[in-house]
Amino acid sequence: MADYHINVFWSEGDGCYVADIPDLVFCSAFGETPEEALRQVLIAKQAWLESAPERGDPIPEPRSRPAHAG
Repeated sequence: MADYHINVFWSEGDGCYVADIPDLVFCSAFGETPEEALRQVLIAKQAWLESAPERGDPIPEPRSRPAHAG
């Protein structure tokens, strides 16, 4: 089963780690560690997916994938 790609990166401007899910518009979270940011974005993802029908937004198929080095 495919799942959504998650980016985790350090944001100098925010002074913390950020995790985002490119396929889910505005779905992101912050943390003091990469692990915390990941935990928080997984909570945000669940909330995003549960609230999409209430907002009238379609749930997109996972499609964003990182480039493979190899």
